[in-house]
Amino acid sequence: MDLYSDIILDYYKNPKNKGPMLDASAHAKEHNPSCGDIIEIFIHFDENNKIDRVTFDGEGCAISQASTSMLTEDLIGKTREQALSIDNQEIYDMLGVEIGPGRVKCALLGLVAVKNALNHD
Repeated sequence: MDLYSDIILDYYKNPKNKGPMLDASAHAKEHNPSCGDIIEIFIHFDENNKIDRVTFDGEGCAISQASTSMLTEDLIGKTREQALSIDNQEIYDMLGVEIGPGRVKCALLGLVAVKNALNHD
């Protein structure tokens, strides 16, 4: 197993920022019907309109859980606009492994939830 696969498994087994947030400024829940993964994202903004806390909840495969956990760490300190500008390639780069066509939705589920939360709060 390579280093990146080990990192993904670690984030899956020991997710960062996992759990609901009661005082979220923005929130969204997404579901991937093709595999059953569910991601619920919670975002809180500080008084300067920067993201100061992000958590997620849900269940799914190692890729969806790890990519969302990594994304929660990356979002801290960003503005809404900076968070909305994150693209698919940035998620793939965070994961550090080749994402096949069958796993793209898994890898991007957290990002979809973040963008929906930020566009609908």
